[in-house]
Amino acid sequence: MSRLKISTPNNAQLTVERLYKDLERHIVASPPGLCPVDLQLSFLKMCHAQTCGKCVPCRIGLGQLQKLLEQVLDGTATMNTLDLIEETANNITDSADCAIGYEAAHMVLAGLDGFREDYIHHIEHHKCSYNITQPVPCVALCPAGVDIPGYIALIREKRYEDAVRLIRKDNPFPTACALICEHPCEARCRRNMIDSSVNIRGLKRMAVDQARANTVPNPPKADETGKRVAIIGGGPGGLSCAYYLELMGHHAVVFEEKNRLGGMLRYGIPNYRFPRQRLDEDIDAILSTGVEVHMNTSVGDEDNDVSFDQLQKEYDAVYIAIGAHSDKKIGIDGEDSEGVISAVEMLRNIGDDKMPDFTGKNVVIVGGGNVAMDCTRSAIRLGAKKVGIAYRRRQEDMTALPIEVEGAVAEGAELYSLKAPLKIEADDAGKVCAIWVEPQIIGKIDAWGRARPEKASVEPVRIPCDVVVVAIGQGIESRHFEEAGVPVKRGTIQAMSESDIKDIPGVFAGGDCVTGPATVIRAIAAGKVAAANIDEYLGYHHPIQVDVDIPQVKYENNEPYGRVNLQERNAGERKTDFDEVECCMTEEEACQEAGRCLRCDHFGYGVLKGGRAAIW
Repeated sequence: MSRLKISTPNNAQLTVERLYKDLERHIVASPPGLCPVDLQLSFLKMCHAQTCGKCVPCRIGLGQLQKLLEQVLDGTATMNTLDLIEETANNITDSADCAIGYEAAHMVLAGLDGFREDYIHHIEHHKCSYNITQPVPCVALCPAGVDIPGYIALIREKRYEDAVRLIRKDNPFPTACALICEHPCEARCRRNMIDSSVNIRGLKRMAVDQARANTVPNPPKADETGKRVAIIGGGPGGLSCAYYLELMGHHAVVFEEKNRLGGMLRYGIPNYRFPRQRLDEDIDAILSTGVEVHMNTSVGDEDNDVSFDQLQKEYDAVYIAIGAHSDKKIGIDGEDSEGVISAVEMLRNIGDDKMPDFTGKNVVIVGGGNVAMDCTRSAIRLGAKKVGIAYRRRQEDMTALPIEVEGAVAEGAELYSLKAPLKIEADDAGKVCAIWVEPQIIGKIDAWGRARPEKASVEPVRIPCDVVVVAIGQGIESRHFEEAGVPVKRGTIQAMSESDIKDIPGVFAGGDCVTGPATVIRAIAAGKVAAANIDEYLGYHHPIQVDVDIPQVKYENNEPYGRVNLQERNAGERKTDFDEVECCMTEEEACQEAGRCLRCDHFGYGVLKGGRAAIW
């Protein structure tokens, strides 16, 4: 028998593996504003390098596609070139022997369909349609456009009050976003090219913990204009709009249906994630600008406390920011049984300190988003004997933040993945006694990159329970506004991208009631945009400025360095109360983490920063 040798990676193979990892990091750190045609050509070249060269479609066809895309970029292509690109790509997808050729050509076809106008712009104008100046990635991905490198630099200098002032120029809820923001700013952090993204939210938390929002002075107000603006809804979107309008010199009057301000920040996020006193810090700072508030006041038709028509007559402008506070039904048998409650109802009661009693009960949560995780972890704290999560997809497909899912499981929740709710079983008294779920098999990947679940050839499963919490989304109570003439489509108010409503002068809308349920930072950004547009509508142009000197760049920590993550209280301890789970960084950790920022506002992106910053 011939002797065999154990195969071990040589130096070349190890180097290639490291190059792959470096490439992955660069792709992750790909910033907004890149030319999509150029980016597609780079991906195509990489795919061509991966081919084995055995079949003509890959070996020759992908090379021809490269040449055609290069013609588009160097200005020698014509409109006929686009037809040739499409024909070549289709031929490759039909004849390639393996997935490399097929997927590479399919990617080109997807680009032709998704950004064809960019191809045409290159052909007609011999240049990219994108702005040459690339934006700072973290700032571009923050819906509110907060100066993130600026406040990180301030935190490194331990100038926490200035950091809060700079944040609040674009976001009047610095505490809320420091504790519960989904931090989209970190997704394309340029630091990913070296190691991993900067812990931006954790650093913001350091700032607001050291300089509480209600102790930091607001920017000076402009002279009073005499204009009055009605704002319907006292959530993050409505209060953000009110804050900026007051700074611009207009008087903002907020009408809130409930007895406390905060919207879903108060009635949708449990205390263990966002303590109520920390929310009040942000709200107190906003109200200190002079915002007038009318609590327990519903707006709609003549049957409500205030009619919409009345607001239009008495105020110079109206902003609708009612959020999404109604529950959604699953649409299965037994959903009206006693013991079936909505996530909105459950979290609203908790927000009003009316704690449900789940002592000794088996609870099943239906859903896989952040709201479902909030209900799950709250049910554990409310004394439930057992808590399960029924979700029709896999755990990795959940829309909830991974840290929230991991936290729920660590606290004792059981995950029933690939289980679609089928029906709810009730006893003779009409009380819930079980939920039946239908096992799923994971199927085709959809356009969003998520695998679709399909019914599996397995019998339904019965899960005994006493309570079922439905957490599959929220709806918008828009009927009264639709009756008043506000355009509504599929339950959401139809506003233009500038936030104003077509054919109804002086009426604006934004946030969840326009987009559907979204993140807190998006509601805040909508309020900020609405304030600017209302200001323009009223005949003004008030910039919001803050005098904060940004520290000079210290460009020294360029070596790979571990990311500082926030710590949490022990799972066995924290699941017994509603006290805050997350712990802040130490000063040493914050200085180290802030030092990882590459200051993209100075190196490689945007323009050089001055000492003053304006909101628009």
